[in-house]
Amino acid sequence: MPERTEKISRGELEQKFLDDIYRLPGGDKIKQCIQCGTCGGGCPTNDLMDYSPREVIAALRAGMLDRVVKSNTVWVCTSCYMCTVRCPATIKITEMMYEIKRLGIQYGMVPKDAKAAVLSKTFFEEVGKRGRSWEPVLMTIFYLRSGSYFDAIRNSPLAMRMFSKGRLAIKPTTIKGVDQIRKIMDAIDREQV
Repeated sequence: MPERTEKISRGELEQKFLDDIYRLPGGDKIKQCIQCGTCGGGCPTNDLMDYSPREVIAALRAGMLDRVVKSNTVWVCTSCYMCTVRCPATIKITEMMYEIKRLGIQYGMVPKDAKAAVLSKTFFEEVGKRGRSWEPVLMTIFYLRSGSYFDAIRNSPLAMRMFSKGRLAIKPTTIKGVDQIRKIMDAIDREQV
């Protein structure tokens, strides 16, 4: 998930986000959103979000990219698919949220304190190495990158309990066919650049 370094105008970036979301399978359905609010009504984390899913759709369509990307909404989404299942227009809202996260990371637009973005990027890199995550290294890198040193200390008793119950691997494992995973990830990177 490489971050883009080339300069792109604000208008081009807003259009790029919208075009990428429209290109998702069924993505053009966000044009059919009737702003009924059913998505937010069924969302278990709606009360924690800056903007409800319908407000995200409205903001995207209005070109209010900062409002969407710099809010906590996409990072609070638990991907439960309740919004997608209940949507009368059959909009794939959860897939839209994933795409907004991905594009926000790719273009370096996530808020500085968005720890979920740091974790997402770190997870993606770690899976690319072995085909799965190795939690001790994943979390160490995450804590260092996000500056969450006190969280690391606070969570160390939990890590020790997990280790004592055999739920935290001391050695990394690599899946069979990791080369295929890397090829898929490389193809995705090439497609996105």
